Amino acid sequence: MPGPCVLCGATRGERRAGRWSCAVCGWRVGDVPDPDLPLPRIDVVYFIRYADRIKIGTSSQPRRRLGAIWHDELLAFERGGRAVEQERHRRFAHLREGGEWFRADAELLEHVRTISAAASPWDAYARWLSEALQR
Repeated sequence: MPGPCVLCGATRGERRAGRWSCAVCGWRVGDVPDPDLPLPRIDVVYFIRYADRIKIGTSSQPRRRLGAIWHDELLAFERGGRAVEQERHRRFAHLREGGEWFRADAELLEHVRTISAAASPWDAYARWLSEALQR
């Protein structure tokens, strides 16, 4: 790839139909997002770890949100908003330790592994953003 991706900053590329595309988010080299238009809203459910607890929350601005929360590690993003977040809260209610914090039990960790197996959280977010922009 001739240079970093203008969308996500990745430097890994791949040739698709004779053109370079970002290997992380899929953005085509040479395409430029319209600076006059706002970026599409991508709602994510995030899973962050602090010590032996996991917070399940949601945000449409994950960089800003995670910058405001004390945590040790970003475990995963799952695409979706409040409805998905509430479903996860119900599913793991038996592990709740208070608010949106849950015990880092094997069942919850397996769910995190399942949704994060394909890509790192930020790579997945970049791909979702790229797909929304290309629509």
